[in-house]
Amino acid sequence: MSLKAAWLDTPLGSMLAISDEKLLYLLEFVDRRGLEREIERLRIKTESAIIPGSTEPILMIEEDLQLYFNGTLQKFNTPIWLLGSPFQKMVWQELINIPYGETRSYLNQAKALGKPNSYRAVANANGMNQLAIIVPCHRIINSNGKLGGYSRGLHRKKWLIEHERKFTTN
Repeated sequence: MSLKAAWLDTPLGSMLAISDEKLLYLLEFVDRRGLEREIERLRIKTESAIIPGSTEPILMIEEDLQLYFNGTLQKFNTPIWLLGSPFQKMVWQELINIPYGETRSYLNQAKALGKPNSYRAVANANGMNQLAIIVPCHRIINSNGKLGGYSRGLHRKKWLIEHERKFTTN
């Protein structure tokens, strides 16, 4: 099996999308620290070569991202595959459940998972997310209201939160 990889341009910088013919496995900013390790982990876990090319999921995420950045898409349509432990998948699913334009603290997220003492483990799982923007770890902030960490750059986290709030109808 081989996976296809394509570069996508966004207002926040170039992103790399990797998928097979059915599912998107990775969507990351190309300047993310540790991206090479993420790609290698994906290659090993799927026992796949990764070659340049395009697939239906890559075309879908390209369209979804255009709509998202235009403010007309709040929930992604691209089918995804979550590569992680059962705990990580549970954390990432909870991220997907956070409504567009809203934020939560790491503690709120841990409580929503029924694991209020596991906020550090939740934060670590958030950092392992390989589907930037789609699995919206940018919506998690510190309990004091500050942005907290974001491996893709705090400037991007701030922009994404402000962008979503701008298009939220209340």
